[in-house]
Amino acid sequence: MIKEVYLIRHSKPLKVNNDKNMDSLQIQNEKQPLSIEGENIAREKLNIDELKDIDKLYSSSYVRAISTAKYIAENNNIEINVINDFGERKFGINSWDELPDNFGEKQFLDENYKTEFGESQKEVRERTFNALMNVLKNDDKKIAIVFHSTAMLFLLMTWCKVIPDKDKYNVIFNNNIVFCGKYFDYCKIFKLTFNDKNKLINIENIKHD
Repeated sequence: MIKEVYLIRHSKPLKVNNDKNMDSLQIQNEKQPLSIEGENIAREKLNIDELKDIDKLYSSSYVRAISTAKYIAENNNIEINVINDFGERKFGINSWDELPDNFGEKQFLDENYKTEFGESQKEVRERTFNALMNVLKNDDKKIAIVFHSTAMLFLLMTWCKVIPDKDKYNVIFNNNIVFCGKYFDYCKIFKLTFNDKNKLINIENIKHD
């Protein structure tokens, strides 16, 4: 049975001043809501034919992901199934000042690079891949997962070559460039097609009109 999985980046979050917030940086990140602009982006970009007749909808536990997923849920009259393992990469720091210089580039080039309490590229990829494989064990044919930019890129690196090109990168599957850019736009959608053995056979970059 062919299965279609739509990986969707969350919409634009709201920037807030957390100077007096006693939550950890990780909790602050998880609680970040969508901005009004983000709500409008999600409402517009997720109301497309590709995301009609979804059998099962998943989201990370982050507020901005669930808030994005609700538009797919409402359009399809289905519930949101929250899975923590679809969450974003954990930095493992207490303040942004602790983040090493060129952290993103170093982590991209070295799959094992991380802070002492954070996650490496490899750990994020394995975490999200295992979560996806568990989802594919079910009989649902059309699945949507609201994701995060870095975690989504690291997951795609399971099957794709990602080649830096100046200030952007090319994501290549089966010798075809499926994405070229600096980062995934808000509500960016990739359609992954799996065969009856849950082997990935195609990746499509879904373009918004």
